[in-house]
Amino acid sequence: METTPTFAPLAAPPPDLVPGPIPGTVPGLAGCQHFSVDCPSRTLLDQIADKWSMMVLTVLDAAPMRFNAIRRHLEGVTQKALTQCLRRLERNGLVSRRVIPASPVAVEYAITPLGRSLHQPFKALYRWAIENMTHVQEARGRFDAKLTV
Repeated sequence: METTPTFAPLAAPPPDLVPGPIPGTVPGLAGCQHFSVDCPSRTLLDQIADKWSMMVLTVLDAAPMRFNAIRRHLEGVTQKALTQCLRRLERNGLVSRRVIPASPVAVEYAITPLGRSLHQPFKALYRWAIENMTHVQEARGRFDAKLTV
């Protein structure tokens, strides 16, 4: 006779480790529990934490800049990647774009107060990266050594 296996229910994670919105802070985001696919915070986090956004916002923190000035500060960024990044940041309200009526027409980008509010979290993340780089490099070495065995 065949028996059906039984599984013990998984223990619930502590409430402070369950991803989701902070209760009562953002109306309409109740569906964002457990990183649901339709949660708008996923898109925003993806756009803020992409390859160039943090660096662009950090560069613009000093002063408004034109496109090529930003590009000179970001070694390796392509024109296309920077254009797309600036558009996403502008759409999210983190960067403003101002057309300067000159000949030829110039465009200047500036960080907005909302974008500036990311400065402290970025600094904390950068500090963490610097402080833990040795540990990360050691972990990478151990991982890579397992692959070559």
